[in-house]
Amino acid sequence: MIIRDLSEEKKNPKRTNSAVRFLEVLIASVLLLLLSPLLLAVPLLIRLESKGPAMFKQQRGGLYGRHFTIYKFRTMEHGQDKNFTNAALLDGDPSITKVGNFLRKTSIDELPQLINIIKGDMTFVGPRPTVTDQTDNYNDYQKQRLMVKPGVTGLAQVSGRNSLSWDEKIDIDIDYIKQKSVWLDFYILLQTVIKVFRTEEVYEKN
Repeated sequence: MIIRDLSEEKKNPKRTNSAVRFLEVLIASVLLLLLSPLLLAVPLLIRLESKGPAMFKQQRGGLYGRHFTIYKFRTMEHGQDKNFTNAALLDGDPSITKVGNFLRKTSIDELPQLINIIKGDMTFVGPRPTVTDQTDNYNDYQKQRLMVKPGVTGLAQVSGRNSLSWDEKIDIDIDYIKQKSVWLDFYILLQTVIKVFRTEEVYEKN
C-alpha cells in the first residue's frame, strides 16, 4: 500500500469507529482524573527546578499529515527545547534537567498526551508523531505511517525505542499498520508498561 497524495484524506477524513472513539475518550478521561494529583505535582517540581513553562508544546504531523499540537511536560532547560525536533538525546545531556531526566525515564513526561487523545489528535497505540518538517516531506513509502492516528506508544517504542535507527522505526511502524489488531495493541501496551518500569532505551546509545 503506497499513498501518493494525502490531500483528499486531509479534507475528507474517514470517520473512526464511534464505539472505539468513545472508549478511548472514556479511558483517557478516567486516567486524567486518577492521575490528577501527579499531573498537578509535576508542573510544580519542574518550575521549582528551572524557569519557564511546565508544558512543552510542539506542532506534529498526525493522521493524513494534518498538523496538531502535542503536549508534554518540559524536560529540558527553558529555551533549549525550542530547537528540539526528534533527535534522540544522550544520557547525561546537560540540557535535560534533573526532574526532566526522571520524567523521561519513567515516561511521565508523555502523560499530557491524554489530552491529545481526548481531542482526537492521537490514540493510545500507533506510530509516534514526528515534527511537521519531517511528515510534510515524507516520501511515498514513509507516507504510509500517516494512515492511522499517531499513538502515545507504538510497536517501534517497544521494539527498541532510541536504540533503533530512523529507517528501522519507519519500517516497524508500517509493519504495525499492516498487521494492526486489538491483540497487537494489547501486547504493545503491556510491553510499554514493562519497559517503563525498567526505564529501557530512553536515551540514544553512545
